[in-house]
Amino acid sequence: MNRIAVIGCPGSGKSTFARALHERTGLPLYPLDNIWWKPDRTHITREAFDAALREIFAKPAWIVDGNYSRTVEMRIAACDTVIFLDFDEQTCMDGIVSRVGQARADIPWTEQTLDPELVALVKGFRTEQRPAILALLDRYADREIHIFRTRAEADRWLKGKS
Repeated sequence: MNRIAVIGCPGSGKSTFARALHERTGLPLYPLDNIWWKPDRTHITREAFDAALREIFAKPAWIVDGNYSRTVEMRIAACDTVIFLDFDEQTCMDGIVSRVGQARADIPWTEQTLDPELVALVKGFRTEQRPAILALLDRYADREIHIFRTRAEADRWLKGKS
């Protein structure tokens, strides 16, 4: 378990989980939001993003967290371990609502309102993105795969990494 992809719906707590895993394992952490977003709420190009991912994947050890559905397969192909936070819609909605007004280490600004685009991503995740993720996990079944359906499950697993 040296190259870990943490994936899941927005609001599932991928960044929080990845930080805790980083603290327990010492593996370098690369939050994708920190790569994609600039402080002025613009983002780098897809080409620059993909190049940054390739640089990370060339390293012997890493934790990468984020949604970015376009790059999920790329991340799963490069990792040896997948953590899928497969939480229900309400849990993820609660997650995005709770972070409004809160400073976050993985985003270079503080959201002051709930982003309607993010709400739509959460509401559509189980029907639009989840089936594709599950198919990828089947395709890459040689990876170590952990699917957590509740925060309590994920927390229990993390405690075992201490």
